Amino acid sequence: MSVHFEERSGVVPCKTPWGSWYQTMEEVFIEVHVPAGTSAKEVKCRLGSRDIELQVRGKEIFKGRLFDMTVSDEATWTLEDKCLIRIVLMKTNREAGNCWTSLLEGEYCANAWVQDQMQRKLTLERFQRENPGFDFSGAEISGNFAGGGPDFSSLQQ
Repeated sequence: MSVHFEERSGVVPCKTPWGSWYQTMEEVFIEVHVPAGTSAKEVKCRLGSRDIELQVRGKEIFKGRLFDMTVSDEATWTLEDKCLIRIVLMKTNREAGNCWTSLLEGEYCANAWVQDQMQRKLTLERFQRENPGFDFSGAEISGNFAGGGPDFSSLQQ
């Protein structure tokens, strides 16, 4: 449902020493740069509902408790061109107000500007879902957008 919105509106990445992570209302995406020529046999990736671990060539890239719960059965990882690992985690709480402030508890935190931009993006994504006939991909948002923005569900139509 939100794929078309995401394709047009871009992403707000949080840079890390190993790559970056970003999010939508439904998913968290992790991109990890690995040495060229890395094979899938050299990758150990454990994706739990609350924990994650990634090792490449015996070296730990990250390990810890995720910021929030995910659906472990729907998590995937791929190795692209033998130099990039992409991990996709499905959030259990898929509301615009559920904007992760870090990938792991206390680690890989988004700075204040990135966090603000992530929340704005999730709020626009919510508006797109609630109003499928409109295109919010190029929209700017200001004012009350924290926590997913204002709730218009009680207004009469």
